[in-house]
Amino acid sequence: MASNPPKLKIVIASNERFRNLKETFEKKYGESPVFYACAPGRVNLIGEHIDYCGYSVLPMAIEQNILAAVSVNNSGTIQMANINPQYKDYTVSCSENIAIDKDNPKWYYYFLCGVKGIQENFGINPLAGMLCVVDGTIPPSSGLSSSSALVCCSGLVTMEANQKSLSKVALAEICAKCERYIGTEGGGMDQSISFLAEKGTAKLIEFQPLRATDVKLPDSAVFVISNCCVEMNKAASSQFNIRVVECRFATKMLARARGLDWSRLMKLAQVQMELKASLEEMLALVDEVLHREPYSREEICKELGITSEQFSTELLSTNTQHVMHFKLYQRAKHVYGEAARVLQFKSVCDSEPADSIQQLGELMNQSHDSCRNLYECSCPELDHLVRICLKSGAVGSRLTGAGWGGCAVSVVPTEKVESFLQSVREEYYQPDPHRAAMEKQSLFVSKPGGGAAIFLEE
Repeated sequence: MASNPPKLKIVIASNERFRNLKETFEKKYGESPVFYACAPGRVNLIGEHIDYCGYSVLPMAIEQNILAAVSVNNSGTIQMANINPQYKDYTVSCSENIAIDKDNPKWYYYFLCGVKGIQENFGINPLAGMLCVVDGTIPPSSGLSSSSALVCCSGLVTMEANQKSLSKVALAEICAKCERYIGTEGGGMDQSISFLAEKGTAKLIEFQPLRATDVKLPDSAVFVISNCCVEMNKAASSQFNIRVVECRFATKMLARARGLDWSRLMKLAQVQMELKASLEEMLALVDEVLHREPYSREEICKELGITSEQFSTELLSTNTQHVMHFKLYQRAKHVYGEAARVLQFKSVCDSEPADSIQQLGELMNQSHDSCRNLYECSCPELDHLVRICLKSGAVGSRLTGAGWGGCAVSVVPTEKVESFLQSVREEYYQPDPHRAAMEKQSLFVSKPGGGAAIFLEE
């Protein structure tokens, strides 16, 4: 795999989407784009909410992506526009500090996360001036990583416009870090797959150090994505970050119970590494050490021997300061169980047993149950959609992405795809006018797509 994002030649006249984007750009700015950059969304096949705990995940890039047309100038400003009129234009100065409003997660703040990440990495001051028009085909707030793809696309754009060069791995790490400017404490899966994806294969993404291994999916099944049509913006809600801090507290309580220096451990995977234990042993440790009832602030402070001020300033994030109770047992149980399912999923894909689709489906079903019951990141509509998918012929179905809305991913035997799509259409989308209107972009078969790239007009 080449280490830097590819630069590809494209004939604009023969590609409708590029042609529309170029025409929009020229109409708006009175000049032509110099280059284009795209970054794909992703579907996580298994391994939910465990990347920020240090565990491997198993996503694939999807064909839907964020595409930007860009020209470079010395105007001293970055002008951003979106092909979708519901997203407003925005301009910032290249010489002033880029301010990102965490309390107001607008589309252009995600774009500016990527700009700021590259700027800080290289210490660029001032940045090159840019004119940009962005076009996205990833449904927003659907759990298919539209926001991270936007951050990755803008990181790639900023690197290219400022004549810098970075490897895919370095770009993924910078973009994972800089998305935190908008307040999301993610673990890096979305940015990693956006840069490291390759057409035709899913990837096992491992962290510290970041690396990606091909996972060949079975030929006799396809993965179908279906959006439950409930939107969830991670940065606008505290649910996601509450789970991050619950896992942080569980880490510290487990470490303390085993006499480790809990103050320096932040991720559940670190406890396992320090103890040189298996995932099964970690699940047993959770049963032994943590109680099922929620923990109060006072109990955690007492157990760890810290003040409530330390608790708030050192362990909670900005938008979790209001939380009074924390479910540590359930969250840790999910993470260690899900980490084991990822490894089993890869093992089934590698060994290709006769009943591989059944085995993968069963792992996906277990994953959804764990997300719903232990991690509590599903919602009634998603659960209803998953039930319909299973009834319609899927062998396994689960929520994908952060949850609380967004998409389900289902593994469906190839010969059943048409009847599956028809049945889900009739049962979930057509009875509801809002869903029926969204069905075209909400229900589709997905093949593993390629990673982020720069395009130059031939």
